[in-house]
Amino acid sequence: MANFGILNSERLDMTIQVNITPNGRMSLPADLRKRLGLSGGGALLVEETPDGVILRTVAQSIAHARALARKYTANKPEASVDVFLANRRAESGE
Repeated sequence: MANFGILNSERLDMTIQVNITPNGRMSLPADLRKRLGLSGGGALLVEETPDGVILRTVAQSIAHARALARKYTANKPEASVDVFLANRRAESGE
């Protein structure tokens, strides 16, 4: 048995226990799959951290990556994608 902390898109923290079969399969409760938009199945990304394992939907992973990017680029106009692309074009002579 393993405990997994699940963070859903409403930022509701909860801990549930799921069983992992000998072949590595685990089942998430139906209400959790529904809240995560996975009622019909889908993919979760697994992140192993020093504190444990984090499961995220693809949408949650994208939102997490965007939040990290904002954290490191906030109030830095030179860090924008547009500036980066303009610099690359200038360097390449386009």
